[in-house]
Amino acid sequence: MQFDDDADLDTSEVPDVRGSRIPGGRATVGGGIAGLIALILGLLFGVGPDQLGLSSGDSDPVATVSPQAQVEAACRRGSDANTREDCRIVGVVNSVQGYWRAEFPRRQGRYADARTVMFTGQVGTACGAATSAVGPFYCPGGQKVYLDLGFFDDLRDTFGSSGGPFAQAYVVAHEYGHHVQDLMGTLQRAQDGRQGANSNAVRVELQADCYAGVWAHHATTTPDDRTGRPLLKQLTDADIRDGLDAAAAVGDDRIQERFQGRVTPESWTHGSAAQRRQWFYNGYRTGDMAQCNTFA
Repeated sequence: MQFDDDADLDTSEVPDVRGSRIPGGRATVGGGIAGLIALILGLLFGVGPDQLGLSSGDSDPVATVSPQAQVEAACRRGSDANTREDCRIVGVVNSVQGYWRAEFPRRQGRYADARTVMFTGQVGTACGAATSAVGPFYCPGGQKVYLDLGFFDDLRDTFGSSGGPFAQAYVVAHEYGHHVQDLMGTLQRAQDGRQGANSNAVRVELQADCYAGVWAHHATTTPDDRTGRPLLKQLTDADIRDGLDAAAAVGDDRIQERFQGRVTPESWTHGSAAQRRQWFYNGYRTGDMAQCNTFA
């Protein structure tokens, strides 16, 4: 996965509140055993904590201290995205949003930007307060993605993913798949409270995987808004394998087998490892969001 060294990065799309505290209130899901249980119940790669029963009722508080200036200074060019993890996230967000900004008008729609908030420990959102134990998530109330970079260590060390830069890109692109669903009115289908292999919750997650694959298909050919050149110069077969491996690592069956010792499809919320791989690859192979109808 290689960015154009001379490409400009837009850090305004990725507010950085790492090291900040939440004014008032506290998140209701802690780390340790409680956080691990939250993860193995399938809360990672989800939508906002209000829909997961983790909300403390806080209303999108603003961090008291922000290291944003440090990211703005460090993440200026594609060469920075090739060498720094936080800058890589900025580059991926720029690329993903650049694709959807171009794609929506082709389908007689209008894309609304969503920012990705990088945080550590806990964060306040329009969906309530949450901790890193929730994993990356999209909050439809504020139309933002929330990401603790420490999750990528968990993805590799706890869930057995091969890791790699494109595994991280897959995570980000999946969350923006939820934003696309939000704009198209399909995200709300997951809010019926049902679980299971054939539930709407699973279908929504698999569609987000497919949308992530659609972006990957176009990532090296979509011109950047500012330069007219793609931000990403190269995605290799190895990169795509890392993405597929990350998708499989967070399949409900893999997580249940690893932490419960048994698989219970009636409690699935995200789909099996095979399904997640299949739908990501389907999006990557076709490059067509119309082929991502997991509800059919």
